[in-house]
Amino acid sequence: MSSEVFVSRPHYDSRAVAQGVQERDLSVKPDVPQPSSGSATAGYRSAKYGPAEWFSNYHSILQQAGTESHAARSLQRESKALHQDTEAGTFKTQGEGTRLLGERLHEIHSWKSELQRHIEQLQADTESLLALKTRLENALDASETPYAISTDNLSCRARRLGPDLVRDSVEEELVKEVDLIRSVQALLKRTTAQVVRQIKMNREAKQTLEMDWSDKYQAYNFDDHSGRHSNMSTDTRHHPSSATFQDQVCNCTSWTKFTQDNLNKAQQEEQTTHSLRLLVEQVLQDTTEDLEFQCSSVDRAFSRRVQELIEAKTQMETKLAQVLEQIGAQERNIVLLQQAIHNKEAPLRVAQSRLYLRSLRPNMELCRDQPQFSLEGEVRQIDATVAALQQQLSEARRSLSHLEESRITLEKDINCKTHSLFIERDKCMIHRKRYPAASKLLGY
Repeated sequence: MSSEVFVSRPHYDSRAVAQGVQERDLSVKPDVPQPSSGSATAGYRSAKYGPAEWFSNYHSILQQAGTESHAARSLQRESKALHQDTEAGTFKTQGEGTRLLGERLHEIHSWKSELQRHIEQLQADTESLLALKTRLENALDASETPYAISTDNLSCRARRLGPDLVRDSVEEELVKEVDLIRSVQALLKRTTAQVVRQIKMNREAKQTLEMDWSDKYQAYNFDDHSGRHSNMSTDTRHHPSSATFQDQVCNCTSWTKFTQDNLNKAQQEEQTTHSLRLLVEQVLQDTTEDLEFQCSSVDRAFSRRVQELIEAKTQMETKLAQVLEQIGAQERNIVLLQQAIHNKEAPLRVAQSRLYLRSLRPNMELCRDQPQFSLEGEVRQIDATVAALQQQLSEARRSLSHLEESRITLEKDINCKTHSLFIERDKCMIHRKRYPAASKLLGY
């Protein structure tokens, strides 16, 4: 033991202070006798507690221990209750989150399926429009053949000769056919441009749906992966910042409206495509029917014209045969008239010779007797007959000239009709047999 003198120290109970128990006043002297402060007991006088302090101290310790035990039991009960409540709440919240994720997955899958259906529909509509575009282009190409045929027919018929170069019903129908083909070509070009615009609109709508579908596909995978997380998962980590609210994200209403607007736009394009397809089919059908009807009208006009030409040529050939027969007869008549005039030369010479000889009679013998009258009458008769024959011969020759002119005219007209028949029947009508079939005009 040290030889130092222990001095008394004040007693300070921290627990008592914590519990609000007033600290004992050390200045109050206890009732117990104080030890002697003599030098003989200096080594045994140390700062020791008194019995009361000892009792008070361990009673305070017991009381504090009991209080702490009671508080600990209360805290344990509260902790157990809180643990049970929080455990149930956590499981309930987690289950609710899993359920909501499942519902969200179902909703995303439903929208994704609807988007996929319209994407496939737009793809099918676009392919059908591409097929119609090809048909329109084929029909436009096919219309070049009727146009070439009609213009060639007009060019060929412009080479008709003489009076056959007439603006008849065939030419009028051909001009109508050319105008119709031009209008059909213009209509097909406008319709093709409209189809091209609709194909572009369909592709834009399809691209929008595909982007929305792709976003929903990724969101579905993320939510599906999230829904598969459990408390036993090893790939979960703390992400404190993920729980903060983000101002730039959309809400459910705007999310649904965005997809619904895309679908409405796609449905509008689908309806427009359906109407356009019906329009294109009707345009192709109407143009084909119009072209075929006009082609039939031109063919009928050609047939009538060819029949008229054949009949006119036949009549002129018959008339030419008659004229040729009349020319032969007239030529023979002229020969007969010339022979008749020639035959009158001898009788005239005889009668004139007789009159001349009788005019040489002398003196009173030169009288106008009956022979003289007879011979004078004979000469006058022969002169009259020759004059009549000369007149008849002149008329016969004039008639022959007219017949020759008629023959030349008929032959020229027959040649003209033959040339026209060649153009109409052997050129134009043969060329029109190359008119495209209805399937080509429909674009197939």
